[in-house]
Amino acid sequence: MNHVDKHESFDPEALRRKASEIRTISAESPPDNANGEKVAALNPLARKIAQQFRDDSYSPAMITGLLRLAEFAALLAIGYCIHVFYVSMAITVFYVAVLVGGAAIGVLLLQLADAYQVPALRSPLRMTPRILAAWAIAFATMALALFFFKSGGEYSRVWFASWFAVGAVYLAVERQVIAYAIRRWARNGTMERRAVIVGGGEPAKELIRSLEHQPENDIRICGIFDDRDERRSPSIIAGYPKLGTVAELVEFARLARIDMLIISLPLSAEARILALLKKLWVLPVDIRLAAHAKGLRFRPRSYSQVGNLPMLDIFDKPIADWDNVAKRIFDLFFSVVALVLLWPLMLGAAAAVKLSSPGPVIFKQKRHGFNNEVIEVYKFRSMYTHLSDPTARAAVTKGDPRVTPVGRFIRKTSIDELPQIFNVLKGQLSLVGPRPHAVEAQTHDRRYVDVVDGYFARHRVKPGVTGWAQINGWRGEIDHDDKIRFRTEFDLYYIENWSLWLDLKILFLTPFRLLNTENAY
Repeated sequence: MNHVDKHESFDPEALRRKASEIRTISAESPPDNANGEKVAALNPLARKIAQQFRDDSYSPAMITGLLRLAEFAALLAIGYCIHVFYVSMAITVFYVAVLVGGAAIGVLLLQLADAYQVPALRSPLRMTPRILAAWAIAFATMALALFFFKSGGEYSRVWFASWFAVGAVYLAVERQVIAYAIRRWARNGTMERRAVIVGGGEPAKELIRSLEHQPENDIRICGIFDDRDERRSPSIIAGYPKLGTVAELVEFARLARIDMLIISLPLSAEARILALLKKLWVLPVDIRLAAHAKGLRFRPRSYSQVGNLPMLDIFDKPIADWDNVAKRIFDLFFSVVALVLLWPLMLGAAAAVKLSSPGPVIFKQKRHGFNNEVIEVYKFRSMYTHLSDPTARAAVTKGDPRVTPVGRFIRKTSIDELPQIFNVLKGQLSLVGPRPHAVEAQTHDRRYVDVVDGYFARHRVKPGVTGWAQINGWRGEIDHDDKIRFRTEFDLYYIENWSLWLDLKILFLTPFRLLNTENAY
C-alpha cells in the first residue's frame, strides 16, 4: 500500500477481521424497550425526518439492471416486428438465433462501453457515439459469424439492415428519455442511496462537502448521529442537523429506509470505530468507513467507491438489490407450487381444527419481521381458544394441557405452519430464513435478546417458514439458553452464506427433517 502521514501502519484487512469478531455471540445487559431492543427515544425532529424516508427507493444497481433487461427485450422485439412485416409471419430457428444473439451481444457491448453507468445515463448526448458504435460492432460481429458459418443466404439483407437502423434510432431516442427520467427520479427520491453520517465535527463536514461536490452524486444524506456534545460536534454540520446519538440511530434506521451508514471518524480511532460497529452491525444496511482524509491511497481491492470517494467496506447489507428480486421470485414460485400440492391437506387440517374445538381456524400471532417490524403471522390454531397465549411468553411443553388433540398432531408434523404460505405471498415472510419469534417469546423468564448479544441481527433479512437452524435440528421448544444461542448462530450463518442454492437445499430437506419430532410439542 502507498500510505502517507502517521497512518502508515493502518491495515484495512485487520480492521475488517476485528469487525467480524463483533458477530461473536455473548451475554449482554438487558434491553429496555417494548420490543426487547436497547434503543433510545427519538427526538421529534429525528422522528419527523425518519417518517419522510419510510417509502422504499430504488438503487442505481436495480435501475440499470432493469434497463439492461428492457433494452434486450426492445431490441429483440424490433428485429422480430421487422421480420413479421417484411419477411414472414412465421419465423425460423435461424432467425430466432440471430435475434436473441444480436440483442444479447448488443447489450453486452453496451455494458463493456460503460453505457449503463449512471453518469453515462445522465449524459446521453455525450454517450450517443459510443452507444451507436457498440450497436454497430454487435452487427459486425453477427455478420462475421454468418460469413464463417456460410449461412448468410438464410437471411434477408433488408431485414438485417433495417433492424440495425431502427435499433440505432431507438437507442438514441430511448437514452434521451432515460436521462430525463433519471433526473426526475433523483429529484423526487425514487432513485437514490440514503445515507446517514455517523460521527460529527470536521471529518463529517469534509465528507459531506466532498459528496456534494460530485456532479453525479446519488447519495441522499438523511442526517448525522454522534455521541459527542456540542463543543466537539455542533448541532448543524455542513447544513445537516445532528439528529441524535448512536443509540438513537438504531431506532431511526428501524423507522426509515436507510441504505448506508458512513462512519466519518479518523482511521486511527480504531477502538471507537469498533465500539460503534458493535451497536450498528445488527441493522440491514451497508456500513462503510470513510477513507478520504489525509490523502491515503489503498490498493483497489481494499476499498470501494462512493462516487469518487474511497470507502472501506465493513459490513454489506445481506440479500440486496437483484439478490432480493431473485429470492422474491423463488418465494412466489414455490409458494404457488406448495398451494397447488398441499391445498387438500390444508383444507383437511382446517376442518379438523374447526370440528375438534370451538374457536377460529386461524391463529394470528405478532412476531418480529424484517428490520424488527412487527408482523402478524398465521397458523392453524392448535390450542383451546380460552387457553391460547398470543404473547408466547409461556412456551408450549410436552403434554401441555392448552394444546388440543388435533393441535398436538399438527404441531408435531408442522402442519400448523402451512398458513404462513399466505404470509410469504403477502411479502411478510420468505419461504426460507430465520424463523420469526413472537415479540414476547422468552426462556426462563428472559427474553431472547437478553440471552444473545446480536440476536436482532437475525432480522437483517425476512424471516422464513423454514430455515437453516430448523433442518439442523434446532426446532421446537426453547427451554434452555443454549438453544436460542445455537439457533441464532445457525441463523447468522445462513444470512452470511445465503444463496438460492442454499435456499433450495433447505426447502428440499425440510420435509425429511420434519420426521424428527423429538422437540416438537
